[in-house]
Parts: sequence; structure tokens; C-alpha cells
Amino acid sequence: MKLEKFDPVCAAVLKKTEIEKPAYPVIDFHMHMGKMLLGESYETKYDTKEYVRELQDAGVVCAVNMDGYFGKDLEKMQKKQEGFEEMFFNFMQLDFSAYDDPDFCDKTKKVIEDSCMRGCRGIKLWKDLSLWERDKYGRPIRTDDPRFDIIYDTAAKLHIPVLMHVADPAAFFTPKSEKNERWEELDVCPEWDFSDHEKYMSFEELMEMQENTVRSHPETTFVIAHVGSYAENLEWVSGQLEKYPNMYIDVAARLAELGRGPYSAKKFFVKHQDRILFGTDCTPLSMGYHKIYYRFFETKDEYFPYQPEGELPGQGRWAIYGIGLEDEILKKIYYKNACKVLSLDENRFVGGVR
Repeated sequence: MKLEKFDPVCAAVLKKTEIEKPAYPVIDFHMHMGKMLLGESYETKYDTKEYVRELQDAGVVCAVNMDGYFGKDLEKMQKKQEGFEEMFFNFMQLDFSAYDDPDFCDKTKKVIEDSCMRGCRGIKLWKDLSLWERDKYGRPIRTDDPRFDIIYDTAAKLHIPVLMHVADPAAFFTPKSEKNERWEELDVCPEWDFSDHEKYMSFEELMEMQENTVRSHPETTFVIAHVGSYAENLEWVSGQLEKYPNMYIDVAARLAELGRGPYSAKKFFVKHQDRILFGTDCTPLSMGYHKIYYRFFETKDEYFPYQPEGELPGQGRWAIYGIGLEDEILKKIYYKNACKVLSLDENRFVGGVR
């Protein structure tokens, strides 16, 4: 039998708490509804009304879409969301194809201002910049390059956050060997193997770049996606949050990392309860994860799958444990912190959803 087919059933008899809806309203701060993950023809792949129903059934009262882009792409997304404007907040993504042009800063500033005027509530910077994109000299495009100052300064002026996805799991930056805990994932997605440090920036370089960016722009609100880029090392992320009051994190797509260290995770969430945002990284075609997040946050259940029933674990062969957060912390992570970052009235969401 090949390892990819190995799917053992846990023989331990453990408590299983079924949570279909969260204890409090949820703002999912990290979702993808457009061409980034679904392709150019994304609008034909799901029905918005049905998608909204699924979100509401999962207890999500608002969803932040990272695929707003700008210009005609933004218009296309907004048309797809027509009739449900109260449900969605779009973040813009920017064009870096003219990065080396002398008018890059002026054009970028105009795009941000125009997209914000059209309703965008934030900016998304993706990992392609420093891992795949290159300037005219063949060097990685760094988020701490002075040319990016226009992005951060404009965001601060407009009071909108910048969400950055800088790095992937640390294992993606180490050789694909029998010692790599994400071997199966890298085998399926070889383009995520960044271990060639002559071709890609190292994980340490990316973390240094990320910190430089946050430190150099104290007036800008940064949301560092995927648990501050380093869910495997909560002590390091904690240090970053302590040093930089303008930094927030989301928990998107890192439940597997958080749930395997429940004692450390519980301590981290209690300590930084005012700076953590709920997020799943889901698309309209992958709506099975929310209740697993709720089980992790709300229960002390032991050793349960971090993936939907019937699926093999996609990020590592382990199970997770719940951390049983208190109600006031749940409220902050589920919606109050997002309201603060997005300048929303949290009273709009007061009350439970069960």
C-alpha cells in the first residue's frame, strides 16, 4: 500500500463535540472568491446567492475577499457580489509588472486611491513578490524596498490595512527528504519547494524582510497572514506582536500547526487576544473548514482531524487538539478585532448566531 492511501482510523475513544455554528458572529478575514485561486472564469464556478447561504449557515456574517484587484477586475468582482454588498469586503491586489518604471509610485498611489474610492477596504500583498517576481536585474522584489513606501504611506493615510502573505510553512524552505514533515504536500505541489536558496530567498531572509517592513511603517496597520508567517514558532510571533503594535495576524490555513501544540497555542491566544483575526483561506468551492476552526477554538476535544471528513490530511500526518477559549476572547477573535481593523461598528454584530 502506498503512503498516500494510508488513512488509519483512530482507535482511542475520545469526546467529540459537534459544532455546526460558532458561539458568536464570525468575520472571516481571509477568503478567496476570484481569479487568484479559481481562475479567470471564476464567476461561472459558483452562485453568489448559494455561497452567501453557505457562509451564513456556517455562522459567517461578513467575509473579506482577497481577490478584489483593481480597475475592470474590481468591477467584475463587484458585479459578482451585487445584492450582497453588506456581506463582502474586498481587498485590492496591485500590479507590479511596471515595478521598474519611473512612474511606478505615482501610478500605484492612484490605483490605491481609486480602488479605495470604489469600496476596497484594504490591500493584499502576496508571496509571489519575493519568491517568484523579479526586478529588471533579476533580484527578488522585496516588501521593504523604498519603492513600496508609497503603498504603506497611502494605506496609512486612507486608514486601510495591508495584509501580507510573505512566506509559506518553514518546511517548504528545507530539502524535500524523508525528514521533511510536509513531504507529501510538496510531492503533490512541487512548485512550493523553496529549498533552493540560490533561486529563492531563505525563510530567515523573508522573516527579516517582513520585520523591516512592519518596523519601518509604524503608522500603517499590517495583518501578517498565516499566523505571522511562522505558525511553527509562536514564541517568535509573540515577540513580533510585542514589539510592533501596528501588527496583527490572521490564522488562515494554519489550524494544523496551531492545533498540534495546544498548550502553547492557548497561552499565545490569551496573551495576544486583541491582535488575532479569524480567517480560513477558503474559497466558495472549499466550504468545509469553518466548523473545524470552531471546534478548535471552543472545545477541549482531543486528537481530531484538521481536515473535513473524508479527506486525507493535506498539511502533515497528525491530528489536533482544541484550546477552549473563554467567551470574551472568542468574541475578539471572531469579530471584534476585525471590526477594529476595518473601522466597523462592532455593535452591528452583537449577539450569538446559534
